[in-house]
Amino acid sequence: MPDGTQNTEGLIVTDSCAARIAKLREIQGNDALKLRVTVNGGGCSGFQYAFDLDDKAQDDDITFEHNGAEVVTDEVSLGFLAGCTVEFKDELGAAFFSIDNPNATSSCGCGASFSV
Repeated sequence: MPDGTQNTEGLIVTDSCAARIAKLREIQGNDALKLRVTVNGGGCSGFQYAFDLDDKAQDDDITFEHNGAEVVTDEVSLGFLAGCTVEFKDELGAAFFSIDNPNATSSCGCGASFSV
C-alpha cells in the first residue's frame, strides 16, 4: 500500500484526498462536509465516477475515514470501487479528485469513465 494511505474495507483514501477535504471544510466552514463518490452508468467507457461534497448522511452510506476526513459511497458503487484509491491531484492547470481503479479493464483518456 502506498505511504500515507489507509485501506478500510477495500477503499483507499490518500493523504492528498484527506487534506483537500479538510481544506474544503475550512473554506466552507462546515466540519460535517465529506466527499461522496458514486459510480453511474454512462460515460464513454460504460461507467463514470461522480464526486460530490455532502454534509448529510444517507441510510446506505458506507464511510471511509482517513486523517479525520470522510469519503462515503453506497453499496452498489462500492462493488465497483473495492480496492480503488481515491486521491486529490493538483497538476499544472487542473486540480481534481481522482480514482485509481485496479478493477477497470479499460478507461477513457480523461479517466472519468471506465469498464469492468
